[in-house]
Amino acid sequence: MPEVKISIGGREFEVACQAGEEHFLKSAAQLLDNEASVLASQIGRLPSERMLLMAGLMLADKTAGMEEQMQALESKLAAQEALIEELRARPEPEPQKLEVPVVPAEITDTLAEMAARAESMAAAFEERLGVTTS
Repeated sequence: MPEVKISIGGREFEVACQAGEEHFLKSAAQLLDNEASVLASQIGRLPSERMLLMAGLMLADKTAGMEEQMQALESKLAAQEALIEELRARPEPEPQKLEVPVVPAEITDTLAEMAARAESMAAAFEERLGVTTS
């Protein structure tokens, strides 16, 4: 079993761990050292046991808070996933028939007659003026 030297609160410790887990041990020791450093800056020098206990309790408090947040997020995620499944399970909506207003034939005929009259009047006017159109 490999032994790893770690530093917590300015104190050195030798800790044994499983082969290949040295990195995890050093990461955990770094977290504990960060909390111990906060304690040392606030309280000053403490006996090792008390410093480790307090730092461990601070980490446990943070962990408990994160677990509560994680549970709340998991609940929210489950609700969102249920909503998505509910929406997917809904049947496709019935196609809607849209009616587009149609211009009555009488109006179209009347407009065509008016256009023909306007063209006729324009041609007569051009004839009077002596203008030729190409």
